[in-house]
Amino acid sequence: MQEFNKTIGVSAFNKLESSQNTKWQTTPLDLATKKHYTDALQSCIICNSCRYCEGLCAVFPAMEKKREFDLRDMDYLANLCHQCSECFYDCQYAPPHEFNVSIPQQFATIRQDSYKKYAFLGFLSRAFDKNAFLTSIVLVLALFLGFVLASGFEYSSISNRGDFFAVIPYDYMVGVFGVVGAFSFLALVVGSVRFSRAIELQRVPVSAFLQSIKDTIFLKYLGGHKDEGCTYPHDKRTNIRKIYHHLTAYGFLFCFIATNLGAVWTHCLDLHAPYDFTQAPKIFGFIGGILLCLGTIGLLFAKIEADEEIKDKNSISMDYALIAMLFVSSFSGLALMVLKETFLISYMLYFHLSSVLAFFVMMPYSKFVHIFYRFIALLKYNTDEFYAQMEHK
Repeated sequence: MQEFNKTIGVSAFNKLESSQNTKWQTTPLDLATKKHYTDALQSCIICNSCRYCEGLCAVFPAMEKKREFDLRDMDYLANLCHQCSECFYDCQYAPPHEFNVSIPQQFATIRQDSYKKYAFLGFLSRAFDKNAFLTSIVLVLALFLGFVLASGFEYSSISNRGDFFAVIPYDYMVGVFGVVGAFSFLALVVGSVRFSRAIELQRVPVSAFLQSIKDTIFLKYLGGHKDEGCTYPHDKRTNIRKIYHHLTAYGFLFCFIATNLGAVWTHCLDLHAPYDFTQAPKIFGFIGGILLCLGTIGLLFAKIEADEEIKDKNSISMDYALIAMLFVSSFSGLALMVLKETFLISYMLYFHLSSVLAFFVMMPYSKFVHIFYRFIALLKYNTDEFYAQMEHK
C-alpha cells in the first residue's frame, strides 16, 4: 500500500512537471523541492478522495474544484492554508499512517519554496533561506558598524540628548531608509505580481475584494471551525495564535502609522522631533512597540510549543529569525525612548536603525511575504467562488 501511494505521488508529479509553465519561477526546482511537491501532491490526491475535512477552511473547497493539480495549484493551496492544523488532528491518514497525509507541515514547506520561486533577486532569497539567523545577525552588525564608523566614534553631547537628528542628520537618515525602503517595496511588488500571475488570478470583482479584505483583517481562517479556535500549538482548540497574530499585525501597523505621522508633522506642520508622549507620533509608536513585543513573544512560544508533526523543519529557522527581528526592532525602539536622555543615545539609535534596516532588507525574503501571498490566495479563492456562483444562477 505504501509503495502504491508513493507511485501515485511520483507519477502525478512527473505528469504535472512536464506540462508546467515555469515562466514565473526565478530558480529551477532542485531534488529536495521536487520531493516537497511530490509529498504534498499525493496528500492532496488522497484528500480529494476522502473529503472529510471539506468544511474546515477554504483550502479543501478550493482543492475539490481540481481533478488534477499543477505546481501553481500547489503554490496557491499552500498559501491559502493558514496552518490552523485542524485537518491534521482530524485526518485518519496522518502520521504515523503510511499515507503520511500532513497538510499543515507539507504546505508550510511549499509556502517557503514558493517564496523563493517568485522572489526578486533570488540569490538574496537563498542567502536568508540557508541560514536566516546568521545572515540577519551579520547584516545588523555590519549596519551598526557602518553607523559607528560614519560617526567617528563620537558620543552625543549633553545638549543634543533626545534629539535623534543631532546624532544622525535628517537628510542622511531619510536617504538611507528611502533607498532601502524603495528596494523592499519593489521586491515585494515583483514577488507578489509573479505569484498572482502564476496562480492565474482572474479579474477580481468588488465583492470578492471586500470579502478578502475582511477575511484578512479578522484572520477568519485562524479562528478554526465555527470560530472555536484552531488546534495550534496542540490539539486543543484555542484562539491564542489568532490573538498573537493580531497583536503583531496591529503593532506593526501602529509603528508604520507613527513613522508616517512623523513625516507629515515634519514636512506639513513644521513640527519636528523629538516628540513627547502627548503627541500622536509618540503615542502610536509606543503602543505599536508594546503590541509588537507582546505579539512576537507569544508567537515565539507558540511555535516552540507546537507539535513537531505540524512544524516544517526546513523553514523553522526563517520563522524564528523573522520573529526575532520584529521583536528586536520594536524592543530597541522602546529602549531608545527610555535611554534618549543618556549618553547611550548614539549607540542605541545606531542599533535600532540597524535592526530596522536589516528587517527591511529581509522582508521580501522572509515569511513576512506571507501577508501578501496569503491575501492574493484569498483573492483567488473568493473570486473563484464568485464566478462559480454566477455560473449557477
